[in-house]
Amino acid sequence: MARRFDPTRRDRIVDVTIEAVAELGVAGISARRIAARADVPLGSMTYHFTDMDELLHEAFTRFSLSVATRFEARLVAATTVDEAKQAVATLVLDDLAQSPRELVLTHELYTLAARDARYRSITREWMRRSRSALERHFSPDVSRQLDALIEGLTIHQALDTEPHDPRVTVSAIDAICRGA
Repeated sequence: MARRFDPTRRDRIVDVTIEAVAELGVAGISARRIAARADVPLGSMTYHFTDMDELLHEAFTRFSLSVATRFEARLVAATTVDEAKQAVATLVLDDLAQSPRELVLTHELYTLAARDARYRSITREWMRRSRSALERHFSPDVSRQLDALIEGLTIHQALDTEPHDPRVTVSAIDAICRGA
C-alpha cells in the first residue's frame, strides 16, 4: 500500500484541535477524537506530536498569535490617541466580546496557564504583544492598565447576565488615559 502524501496534515490536526477545544474544552478532547475529526490515522498524531500536551501547546500558540495579530492591526491603524482609544473600545465591544468561540479558547488557555508554566509562556507572549501594540500610543503604565481592562471587560461582558453599556467601556478607557 502506497503512503498517502499529505503536506497539510500537521496543520489540519492543529486547526481541528483549536475547534475541538472551542466546542468540547480541553477535558473533552483526546488523540482519537482529534484524529477522527481531522480525518487522519490515529498514528499520525504520534508521528506529528509527541503527546497531547505538545499538540495543545501548538494549538494555543496558533490561536493566541491570530488574536494578537488582529489586536495589533487595530492599533497600528490608529494614527492619533483618540483613534487608539476608539480601537481599544472596538476591541472590547466588537472583536473580543462577539466571539463565544474565542472566549472559550481564551479561558481554556488561561486555565492551563494558571497551572502550567509552559502555557504561561504563551500568555506572556500574548500580553507582551498586546502591550507593545498599545505602547504605540500610550505609556507603558497606561498600556498595562488598558490591557488588564480589556481582559476584565471582555470577561464581564461575556458572563454577565445584564446587557453591557458601551459607555462604561469608553468611560473606563478615558479614565485610565486621563489618570496617566
